[in-house]
Amino acid sequence: MKAHRPTPTLHDVAKAAGVSTATVSRCLNFPDQVAVRTRERVMNTVRDMGYSPNFGARAMAARRTNTIGAIIPTMENAIFARGLQAFQEELRLHGFTMLVASTSYRPDIEAEQIRTLVARGADALLLIGHERDPEIYRFLEAQGVPWLVTWAFDLDAGCPSVGFDNRAAMYAMAQKVIALGHRRLALISAETAMNDRARARKIGILEAMDEAGIDRDELHVIETPYGIENGAAAFTDLMRQAPRPTAVFCGNDVLAVGALRQAQALHIAVPADLSIMGFDDIELARVAFPALTTVHVPHREMGRRAAQALVRMVQGGITEAPVELAATLVFRDTLAQAPA
Repeated sequence: MKAHRPTPTLHDVAKAAGVSTATVSRCLNFPDQVAVRTRERVMNTVRDMGYSPNFGARAMAARRTNTIGAIIPTMENAIFARGLQAFQEELRLHGFTMLVASTSYRPDIEAEQIRTLVARGADALLLIGHERDPEIYRFLEAQGVPWLVTWAFDLDAGCPSVGFDNRAAMYAMAQKVIALGHRRLALISAETAMNDRARARKIGILEAMDEAGIDRDELHVIETPYGIENGAAAFTDLMRQAPRPTAVFCGNDVLAVGALRQAQALHIAVPADLSIMGFDDIELARVAFPALTTVHVPHREMGRRAAQALVRMVQGGITEAPVELAATLVFRDTLAQAPA
């Protein structure tokens, strides 16, 4: 009968690697604080010995779990994927693990997930957008759990954030569209109730129309859940209107690709007959045909800097100042001069 092999301890790993137990602990929890050669030696020893740290005991002792929750509105398309990937990569460099949950754009589900992640010991939370029941923020403050908002920037919100100005970005796009002679405008948007990002993008268009002397009532708006099929259906509805719009803004690239596909099905030439603009600049925008004019969102930088800020908040107990990143216009092949 094979003899039972004793479970290696932290002390055993330290002795085998020729370092202190404190160094082993830093390699496991804060690898960026250890020299590369030392870290590699220690982690090779951990792997060879089959050492598994007792995370439950460590969490109780440290009053931390080294996990950070990320609660996003959807996993059904790539809107948040690139930012979350960078967020997770950066967290790992600091010894943290990401837990992710999706709300289906429902505030009640988000509130439930926030409470569940806190109950399970999440050290901090990444949230999308500022708009939610104030009771949620009071709950997080009472629990002493830091949070940070992304995909939005609003100094008036008074809480830590790493994001961009949705209103300003869509305002800049609308200015360009109007400058090309477009006056009959439309918007395919996500539902704007309890979605400050979608609402800000709509406001940006309206403000550009105000500046150009175009009546706000001239903006035809259809609100629909994000999805290619939903974008296509909304576009069909818009094309039934008389007169037809010559420029269609879309709340994100997924809706825009749906609209673009439906334009082709209806034999509407883009951009000769009608221009279509997206928002986000996900990979889909570049591979669409024609390639989609859109707003580039700095997904990876946002995810990376959000992770760094949350780690500092957890480790240092400090409140981070809001950080605004630039969202830029990307002109490709779906925007042109308004047809005569």
